[in-house]
Amino acid sequence: MKQSPKLTIAYLLFFLAAVADVFAIVSNNEQIRFFSKPMLMTFLALIYLFSVQKPNGIYVLGLFFSFLGDVFLLGSGQEFFMLGLASFLIAHIIYIKITASYLDMHLTSKMISSALPFVLFLCALLYLIGSSLEGLLFPVLLYGLTISTFGSVAFLLYRTEKSRSNQWLFIGAVFFIVSDGLIALDKFYEPRDYYSLLIMVTYILAQFLISKAMIAKSN
Repeated sequence: MKQSPKLTIAYLLFFLAAVADVFAIVSNNEQIRFFSKPMLMTFLALIYLFSVQKPNGIYVLGLFFSFLGDVFLLGSGQEFFMLGLASFLIAHIIYIKITASYLDMHLTSKMISSALPFVLFLCALLYLIGSSLEGLLFPVLLYGLTISTFGSVAFLLYRTEKSRSNQWLFIGAVFFIVSDGLIALDKFYEPRDYYSLLIMVTYILAQFLISKAMIAKSN
């Protein structure tokens, strides 16, 4: 089926926003970032809405909270960080709900083995950053458990049915977890100049792949 002009434009705008955001990170241009970063989820939402006949309102809500998270994390200070963390926590819970809705919940043995790599990743991350968290231990732990759950259910869904859409969803979840893990290392363990670029590239890939999965499942 031929792609509509408005969908082509939405893809182009998303690509341009992604390139602009990466350029802003590399060139340390905060003025561009304040425009490019909020546009990412805006254009991704348009791509989704232009691609499906019956949009999943819950997924659109997840994109909205991701948008809020992007905006809050543009700010500086612990208050903005906590608001961003809360926004992405809600977005992840929404993604978990959507992913779990495709699952047969009588897969106990596969649930455990699917969760294991993400639990080990979380434990390793907490080992590295735990001493630096102080008063943020509980919210970071809660967030870590949530993203690990998202990865686990996405992996379980892919193992249950190895479809292209489930593959996109799983890889998207992994990229999201990698992005969040890099944020944790950058903020609480050992900051590196290149982390900001890796965080954004993996985040953009994550959201784009999750969107592709949702479009495929809706159609």
